[in-house]
Amino acid sequence: MTLTKRDLVTRISEETGLGQQQVFEVVQKTLDYMTESLAKGDKVELRNFGVFEVKVRKARVGRNPNKPETDVPIPARSMVKFKAGKEMRAEVMKLPAKA
Repeated sequence: MTLTKRDLVTRISEETGLGQQQVFEVVQKTLDYMTESLAKGDKVELRNFGVFEVKVRKARVGRNPNKPETDVPIPARSMVKFKAGKEMRAEVMKLPAKA
């Protein structure tokens, strides 16, 4: 099952009694500010949830599986990494392992 932004808005609205449009605006603003900070290269830390930060992957040479003799240059690029907080890790560890 996937938790979508719509599901999140609906659940928060039901639990708090706030209107869905009001909750949607708060959730969207939160995500917008997080994106803005990451785009500037800043770290976003949410206590007990986790840390989002921008990391730069080095340039490397890849291979085309259909033509292994051909090298494909892959340029360096920035990407967002997430490290789960202690409480989130503890909750996820309770899940049964799938084979």
